[in-house]
Amino acid sequence: MIPLSVRFAARELRSGVRGFRIFLACLALGVAAIAAAGSTAEAFRQGLASQAREILGGDVAVSVQLRRFTPEERRVLEGMGRVSWAVGSRAMAQSASGERRLVELRGVAGDYPLAGKVTLAGAPSLDAALRPEAGAWGAAVEQALLDRLHLKLGDRFDAGNVPIVARAVLKEEPDRLSRGFALGPRVLTRMGALEQGGFLVAGLPFGETARIALKPGVAPKGAMAQIRRELPGRSFRIRDRDDAAPGVKRLIDQLEYFLGFIGLASLVAGGLGVFGAVSAYLEARKPAIATLKALGAQGALIRDAYLVQIAVLAALGVAIGLVVGAVAPLALGALVKDKLPVPALFAIYPLPLAKAAAFGLLSAAAFSLAPLARARATPPASLFRSDLSGRVRFGPEIIAAGLAAAGLAALAVVTAPTPLAAGIMIAGVAAAFTVLWALGWAAARLAGRMRAGARGAVRIGLANLAGPRSAARTASPAIGLGVGLLACVVLIQSSLLAEVSDVAPRTAPALVFTDIPAERAAELDAVVARAFGRPLSRETWLRAPFFTGRIVKVRGAPVDPKALPERERWAYDNDISMSAIGPEPPNPQITAGRWWPAGYAGPPLAAVDEDVARGAALKVGDAITVQVLGVEIEARVAALRKVEFGSFGASFPVVFTPSAVAGADLHQVAIAKADRAAEARVVHALAGPFPEVNVISVREQLEAATDLFNRVALAVRGAAAVAALAGLLVLAGAIAARARERTREAAILKVLGASRAQILFAYVLEYGLVGAIAGAAGVALGYVAAWPVVVKVFQAHWSVDWAGVAALLGAAAGLAGAGGLVAAFQALSQRPAPALRAE
Repeated sequence: MIPLSVRFAARELRSGVRGFRIFLACLALGVAAIAAAGSTAEAFRQGLASQAREILGGDVAVSVQLRRFTPEERRVLEGMGRVSWAVGSRAMAQSASGERRLVELRGVAGDYPLAGKVTLAGAPSLDAALRPEAGAWGAAVEQALLDRLHLKLGDRFDAGNVPIVARAVLKEEPDRLSRGFALGPRVLTRMGALEQGGFLVAGLPFGETARIALKPGVAPKGAMAQIRRELPGRSFRIRDRDDAAPGVKRLIDQLEYFLGFIGLASLVAGGLGVFGAVSAYLEARKPAIATLKALGAQGALIRDAYLVQIAVLAALGVAIGLVVGAVAPLALGALVKDKLPVPALFAIYPLPLAKAAAFGLLSAAAFSLAPLARARATPPASLFRSDLSGRVRFGPEIIAAGLAAAGLAALAVVTAPTPLAAGIMIAGVAAAFTVLWALGWAAARLAGRMRAGARGAVRIGLANLAGPRSAARTASPAIGLGVGLLACVVLIQSSLLAEVSDVAPRTAPALVFTDIPAERAAELDAVVARAFGRPLSRETWLRAPFFTGRIVKVRGAPVDPKALPERERWAYDNDISMSAIGPEPPNPQITAGRWWPAGYAGPPLAAVDEDVARGAALKVGDAITVQVLGVEIEARVAALRKVEFGSFGASFPVVFTPSAVAGADLHQVAIAKADRAAEARVVHALAGPFPEVNVISVREQLEAATDLFNRVALAVRGAAAVAALAGLLVLAGAIAARARERTREAAILKVLGASRAQILFAYVLEYGLVGAIAGAAGVALGYVAAWPVVVKVFQAHWSVDWAGVAALLGAAAGLAGAGGLVAAFQALSQRPAPALRAE
């Protein structure tokens, strides 16, 4: 009842998997990488989903910026269920000793928190921690603020001009993730503290959020629709539990795909190992195949017998990879679960494992069927002559291999966050593989020509490199792809790190000052100049009015944000930062039109960022209408400019002439360049006369960004190293596949008088050249892939980590050369006579 092919396969499998160790390792490595990336991402998704209500702080959250909710809006929201109110702003916290630090000040009211629990240390409850007493507001503060201001619980400090007592250490807030990045330590207090301090005045940068626990039976989607119906045309942001932390969710999706794609690239790189392992195994089974064919076995029987074996071993390799990929996140969760900034539920999730298994099985099919086609189509006479190198004929095996390759690409596209990104990555890997294969072929041809002028061990090494089974053809594409992925990651990381640690400190301001009263601006200039110890100049100091508004009309017609491209509507469906400047600021980067004269007093003009202009096809001379604090201002576009946000300059998407906002009482912002000592002096100098002015240290934010990026980059580098490891496995497979030939070759060379040193040198030269060629090609491909990501996507300065590049090149050549030593010692381990008689 059992098919003959299955019986033959079972008998051969009894001998074990000795010839398929590289096959198993290559498959298991790629599958484990994909499974681990998917399982870890799913753990974070499930963690977010399980705590979505706590992360949002309720069932629905409604937020407004730069204003409070109106009485009508409060009435509608309170009619939906229980409501908690929260306002957020920034303030300078100052201790009695004069230490100052920017903090994220948050005031709450109503039934806060509606969902989840505020975790505190040092106070029995949130009400006890926030209770006003003796003219000071109670607060829960992060430990970082206590450390920075040298405070202990029970001590007082001022937030702006509001006295506050630190009564508890703030450990966790249920809705912290939904609020995003913070510029300073968090301070949680009552809403009355911010009202008393004047933080909630129109025009200042604050926001208010209402979180709603809906009445029983009311669905969040229905509640959101009802709020929009009852409050039409209002500028607010509304979210439900499904959108509790959109930025975090998007980051998890993108990181999963990037790490999973590296795992897929490892599978592709290891595909050559699969191909080589299957070819070597069939090479060793030539006598059995020839005998079966001579006895009348059809090609289909031969194919099926070995196809069953390969399928069983492929399933074993995939299973090993799945086990490793499933266990690795569980181990990670046990080690760092309490330190993760995002909730995670580490468990075994079937879907990521199924996806990884599909990738592994498709990869095995794509790379193992061609050798089977060759074995099926080769006649018995050729097999008895030890000839298994004939051309592969078009047949069912090749069709199946092509379908498997297409399935790999399709699965990568379907599971990607964006099909376009997947298509670009797949095309890039395919092109890189093609280039690396062509370079390996060209290197073999070049070695064949160069050996004519070489002598001794060099000639032997070049001859081996030019041979029909040269490692330049089999291993260099896989090694090059692994090195290319590592080089791409290293070059992107080095450029972005240079951006935040070197370029940004030189081009960005060191300090940002906000909430400067317009009537005291000149006084603040004088205080800052004294603290700096030098007069202020346009090269180190820039102050300007600050307000926000929204472009509501273009060329006299109302703007419909939904009609604009999604990526270019940000300036039309949200309030954006604006200013009013007379003289042309430093480095205006005008791309069309020109700046107005310093004393211009005519109709309002505007300088618009070219990205904003692109969204509505604005040109110089067009009219725009901007709504600012309920008032519409019409201006003509005088200039288009390229705004580099974060650089030292007028980094506002829209800048007006001062006449456009004449008479308005606008707060101002300022930026300054300074060293660390000057930073500390100016922060202390502003404590007495300007407690309400916030000072943001850009240097501190850059250092925090560098630390975060380093931690993320370490994980990405580790994933990219998996692809490089796959290349080394392919090299090991190439060495193992030619072990018998190498032994016979070394025996012949010794009989002809070659010394051990010459044989060792020949093999090290051969494999070292393979590593050097593959490493150089991989670094070049990594450069080509990294440059557009750095310059076009991140819009950062290109910076090459030459030490990292040199290390990659040296490692590729060194490890390949070490493989040559292993091959040489293995070949030299037998005496010549037994080796020559073995055939």
